[in-house]
Amino acid sequence: MLLRRGLRAFSCPLSSFQCRTINSWNFSRSLGVENVLSQFKSICGEDRVSVGQAVREQHGRDESMHRCCAPDAVVFPHCVEEVSALAKLCHLYNVPMIPFGTGTGLEGGVGALEGGVCFSLRNMDKILDLHMEDFDVTVEPGVTRKTLNTYLRDTGLWFPVDPGADASLCGMAATSASGTNAVRYGTMRENVLNLEVVLADGTIIHTAGKGRRPRKTAAGYNLTNLFVGSEGTLGIITKTTLRLYGIPEAMVSAVCTFPSVQTAVDSTVQILQAGVPIARIEFLDEVMMDACNRYSSLSYPVNPTLFLEFHGSEGSLEEQVKTTEAITQSNDGSNFQWAQDAETRNRLWAARHNAWYAAQALRPGCKAYSTDVCVPLSQLPQIIVETKEDLIKNNLTGPIAGHVGDGNFHCLMVVDPNDKDELHRLHAFTDRLARRALALDGTCTGEHGVGLGKRSLLQEELGCHTIHLMQSLKYTLDPKNLMNPGKVLLPFSRESRQG
Repeated sequence: MLLRRGLRAFSCPLSSFQCRTINSWNFSRSLGVENVLSQFKSICGEDRVSVGQAVREQHGRDESMHRCCAPDAVVFPHCVEEVSALAKLCHLYNVPMIPFGTGTGLEGGVGALEGGVCFSLRNMDKILDLHMEDFDVTVEPGVTRKTLNTYLRDTGLWFPVDPGADASLCGMAATSASGTNAVRYGTMRENVLNLEVVLADGTIIHTAGKGRRPRKTAAGYNLTNLFVGSEGTLGIITKTTLRLYGIPEAMVSAVCTFPSVQTAVDSTVQILQAGVPIARIEFLDEVMMDACNRYSSLSYPVNPTLFLEFHGSEGSLEEQVKTTEAITQSNDGSNFQWAQDAETRNRLWAARHNAWYAAQALRPGCKAYSTDVCVPLSQLPQIIVETKEDLIKNNLTGPIAGHVGDGNFHCLMVVDPNDKDELHRLHAFTDRLARRALALDGTCTGEHGVGLGKRSLLQEELGCHTIHLMQSLKYTLDPKNLMNPGKVLLPFSRESRQG
């Protein structure tokens, strides 16, 4: 077992399907491995440092199709002081550091491409400083979305950002997660007030000032949003202060089917233009609806479909529902089904959240891979129609589901991982889909992040000057390239890192 810096020849892009190599950056040549591990154990304790193969492999993969890249050791700190002390040791000996929350990411963001140490943050699981009257709370990285909302249940408050998985809240900040409620409540970028971050050299910072939690600020650079979406490449998030919201007095959900993608999206645009404060508006194509019917024992028509949800008072919901129903009917919407009781609503949204598993069930024994693009609303019909034609032409299984209120949608690709020809067609399709979104003034990733698979696409999206600025920021905060190396930005030369 070696704690190693597996640097490749930087003239060749890294592939998630290749093995790491060992070279002269191997810090263990100057420091015995046992000595390093003993220093880790002196910080965390004997039982919170693991080099077991099963533990390392568990922390070397997420929910994506990227191959497992296991770290050389996993540490389980209990507090920010331990994270800082471990980071200082890693910085001293050039050891890469990879933060790990719940492993629910979809872009290979936790793979240890160059070896190093995984910081598993699950033991830092305290909910701190709840201010009910100010609608905010501070949590550690081991706290998940569902855990927080269970804790808040009797306070009349909740945290609405819902990516589907029960992800850790600091991990959601690191990837700028969003999900089904974003059309009304925003993404993590709009809901993070402050972050505590441990930098590559072990320095602890607070992006908005220690203990600060104002609802708005014009004080200096927006460092909070610099770290939101940084995917662990700039520092390790050890606390996040979040906006909370009052639990709505009433909620109503609905399902409505349409004859075409165009009419479904037209309804979405018109609902938003009418000022209806809709909480969720989700699109499922006919293939996805068929899969959900089978998997979740539903009986909805197999047509392009909108799932909708409204939050508010009893009086306001009546008006929202009336306006929305009139708009959908004007666009040939039919089979409108309303649900106000919690059991029926929960069943409906459970079916939407289980779309990933429903898609997989279309081809038992195959693997699922989720694409993620976002375009302006007006471009959504065109890109979905072109994408469906592309899927049919290339004989690929890819039911479509999307957060259409944001112009964001996913093809839930189901492929045989042992079929090289199908994998080749999959990769070619995902590249075409992302470039189709870029050509329509959109983005290659609406919510999953860049990770490994979209680094080249990020360069196309932002341009060389913006990428250079991002590399400069990375170099300023992490000159040794120790923080989750190989993610977001394509590798750049060792010489450029050394100035």
